[in-house]
Amino acid sequence: MRKLQGVVVSAKMNKTRVVEITRLKKHKRYLKYYKATNRFKAHDEDNQYKVGDKVIIQEIRPLSREKRWMIIGKIQNSEVKSQNNN
Repeated sequence: MRKLQGVVVSAKMNKTRVVEITRLKKHKRYLKYYKATNRFKAHDEDNQYKVGDKVIIQEIRPLSREKRWMIIGKIQNSEVKSQNNN
């Protein structure tokens, strides 16, 4: 199962959060990198994650028409800093 890191950008729905994933893609012709963002709806059973939280989401079976991900944990600030330094 795939796991991705992202930021919660919306917490308006019950038991659902919108998580935005940002990654770098390489242009085929010009070979430059550019940012590409995807937004996924992720299941949050206890409504515990708020806007701005850095989270890890995991792929699961479809729960609704658009919801195929589940938040499995929050990333602490110290973990984010150590990953950025490597």
